[in-house]
Amino acid sequence: MSEKFKLIASVYLLFRKENKILLLRRTNTGYEDGNYGLVAGHVDGNESLTFAAAREAKEESGVEIDTKDLALKVVMHRIGADERMDFFFEPKKWSGEIKNMEPEKCSDLSWFLIDDLPQNTIPYIREVIECYKNGIFYCEFGWDK
Repeated sequence: MSEKFKLIASVYLLFRKENKILLLRRTNTGYEDGNYGLVAGHVDGNESLTFAAAREAKEESGVEIDTKDLALKVVMHRIGADERMDFFFEPKKWSGEIKNMEPEKCSDLSWFLIDDLPQNTIPYIREVIECYKNGIFYCEFGWDK
């Protein structure tokens, strides 16, 4: 029998506006700094995935999202330094104007063409966006094949 492990759950927001997707460039975080990712965060204890996604949207981009307006689009099981389950939600709508609420952790928050992502997009984020575009609900990343 294998030993128990800690699985980290994270939530991500796939903000979409026509043929563009919202990306943020990480800075001063110690993880993938200088590279583009999505508005995201860890699931804190005692909160649902949708609550965590709405909370992170407010904390990082300043918008309010009703949890009923979040559609789960992709689930990724990935491994790197640790093992993670990532849940990618698309908000059907939000209120407020998107703005960088954490300039100490985010040096850019911009819309990019979904078919022309920046070269410095985090590899697993690039993979998820491809899955999202192609309607693939589940994917894995970082595992030996």
